[in-house]
Amino acid sequence: MGKFLTILFCIITSNLASSDAQNCNGFTFTRNTIYATCVSLPVLNSHLHWTHHPSNNTVDVAFRHTGSDTNTWAAWALNINGRGMVGAQALVAVPASNGSVQAYTSAVTSYNTGLQPSGLSFDVAGVAAERVGGDVVVYGTLVLPGGGTRFNQVWQVGPVSNGAPGIHGLGSENRASLGSVDFSSGQTSAGGSVGGSRLRRRNTHGVLNAVSWGVLMPMGAMAARYLKVFTVANPAWFYIHVATQTSAYIVGVAGWATGLKLGSDSSGIQYNKHRNLGIILFSLATLQVFALLLRPKPDNKYRFYWNIYHHSLGYSIIIMSIINVYEGLDILDPEKKWKNAYTGILISLGVITVIMEALTWFIVIKRKNEDKRTHAGANGVNGHGQAA
Repeated sequence: MGKFLTILFCIITSNLASSDAQNCNGFTFTRNTIYATCVSLPVLNSHLHWTHHPSNNTVDVAFRHTGSDTNTWAAWALNINGRGMVGAQALVAVPASNGSVQAYTSAVTSYNTGLQPSGLSFDVAGVAAERVGGDVVVYGTLVLPGGGTRFNQVWQVGPVSNGAPGIHGLGSENRASLGSVDFSSGQTSAGGSVGGSRLRRRNTHGVLNAVSWGVLMPMGAMAARYLKVFTVANPAWFYIHVATQTSAYIVGVAGWATGLKLGSDSSGIQYNKHRNLGIILFSLATLQVFALLLRPKPDNKYRFYWNIYHHSLGYSIIIMSIINVYEGLDILDPEKKWKNAYTGILISLGVITVIMEALTWFIVIKRKNEDKRTHAGANGVNGHGQAA
C-alpha cells in the first residue's frame, strides 16, 4: 500500500511538472528565441522567461501575460531598493489602436503613477513588445545593477483608457503580484516580508474592527435591551452592557489605529467610503463614551431626552458598523468562507434578537396585566373601590 501511494504521488507530481513546463517552457516566441529559464508566476496568468549572461551580468527577459485582450496593459518590474510598486523600474506593454503593442520603460515613483514613459535607474536595451495569439509579451535586456543577481520583482496588468494605462484592479491577485527573482540560480519566491507584514496589518485591522464594531457592539445593545426585563438581572445588565460596549470601543480604537497606519503606508491607495465611515464611527462612538459620563439620574427631567440621544446614536453606530465591516471585507477580498462566517454570526444574532424581542414583549404585557389585576383588587372586588 505504501509503495502504491509513493508511485501515485510521483505520477501526480510528474504530471503537474509536465503541465507547468508545457504552460511555460513550451511557449514558442515569434523570434524563435529560447530562454534558459522560465517561471510561471503565481498570479495574474503571467510568466517570466530569461537568460542570464554572467560574463557581463546582463539578462535577456521576456515577460508574458496570457489571455490578454486588446484593452489590457501589462508590466513587469524590478524594485532595486525596496518592495512593491513604489520604486519599481518597469517594462510596460500597452496595446495601440492599430492592433500593435507599444513598449517603453517607466520608473514608478508614487502610487499615483500613470506609468508614464521615463528612464530607469539601470541600463536597459532592446525594449519591445508584441501580441502572440492571446498573449502579450514585453522584452528587454537589463544590465543588472551593483553586480547582483537577486532582486525584488513586481508585475501587474490593468485596463487601457484612452490609449493610456488605467488604474489596475485591487483584488487579491493584484495585491499578491510581487516577490523576488534570482537570475543566476533561477529561483523565485512570491510575496515577501514587507508585503506579508502589510497583509498581516490589513488582516489585523479587519479582524479587530469586525469583532469590535461588527459583533461586540450589537451584543452590548442586545444585553441592555433584553436582560433588563428580567428582575434577577437588575442591575447586572447595566454593567454587562457597559463592559461589552467599552471593550468594543477599546478594540475598535486599536482597529482604527491600524487603519490609520495602513493609510499612511499607502498614501496613493484610498478607499473613501470605508475611510469616511470609519471616521464617522469613531467619532460617534467617542460621543457615546462621553454620554455615559453625562448620564442623568432616572428621575432627572432630562433623562428622557438623554435616552433618545443614546439609543438613536447607538443603533446608528451598529448599522453603520455592519455596513463598514462588509466594505472592509470587499476591500480585503479574503476567502469567501470569512464573509460567510460573518454573515452567519449576524444571522445568529438576528435570530436571537427576534426570539428575545418576542419574549420581552410577552413578559412586559404579562406584567402589565398582572399590575392591572393587582390594582383592581386593591380598590375592591368590582374594581371601583366598593365592597362586593
